[in-house]
Amino acid sequence: MPTSHGIALEVPTGPPRLIGAGLAGVHSSNEFSHDERLSMMRAGELGSVHSWELVTAVDGPGTRMTVFLSGCPLRCLYCQNPDTLQMRDGEPVTADELLARIGHYRGIFATTGGGITLSGGEVLMQPAFAARILRGAKELGVHTAIDTSGFLGAHLGDAALADTDLVLLDVKSGDEEIYHRLTGGRLEPTLEFGRRLAAEGRVEVWIRYVLVPALTDRWDDVERVADYVASLNQLRSGTVTRVEVLPFHQMGRDKWHMLGRPYELEDTPPPSEELTERVVTQFLSRGLLTF
Repeated sequence: MPTSHGIALEVPTGPPRLIGAGLAGVHSSNEFSHDERLSMMRAGELGSVHSWELVTAVDGPGTRMTVFLSGCPLRCLYCQNPDTLQMRDGEPVTADELLARIGHYRGIFATTGGGITLSGGEVLMQPAFAARILRGAKELGVHTAIDTSGFLGAHLGDAALADTDLVLLDVKSGDEEIYHRLTGGRLEPTLEFGRRLAAEGRVEVWIRYVLVPALTDRWDDVERVADYVASLNQLRSGTVTRVEVLPFHQMGRDKWHMLGRPYELEDTPPPSEELTERVVTQFLSRGLLTF
């Protein structure tokens, strides 16, 4: 299968898929042939987009347009968007179309201190498309953020990083074995990406930690993550400006059922208030602003 930046490109096909908030007002590009789409995806002119939504106080500061790109290399047990895992299942949307939509909301972004957040799936499955959107957004004067596991952080080029104001970095575990059980992937690429962000010194970082009972709630595991996050601020003061402890929930369970996929966390409850407070306190003990 053809690749770009070492990533297999699965060209989206078929009719538009208006899932979630949908892509109303952004026209799909089904008039392009398969080869034309592949060439455009390599150049970052075309992306596979699942959906987008306007949100406030989520996915970054202010009112934001969060764009969910399709495709992810990890298979997280608690994924709440399992319908974004395959790149080919998204809707083909050109960068120009998406940037026009972003431009439509510039007034709202300016008034609220918001902007755009590229999420997924995993945004860095489509690094060329992400880079083009980030560059275009900055030219529009719009604040930019990416929400990423960091697993493919090496695929974010220096130019695209320079166009990124905020990274929401999902550190899923501090233990290699737990991380692999949870995602099927390796932990080190995420840790290395965080260190790169700190060394760069300009990009603001918010750390996200999903708290799953009997999976990511171990004291020593949280301690490893808290130590790692604190180390980023030691490498470059002010790199990590907040930590978000996100309690596990079952909001994605129906999607797993709808897709006919086995859901291993079927009987996992949300964490108790006491457990959540304990984990928050572990991060606070490192002097980290934690929610």
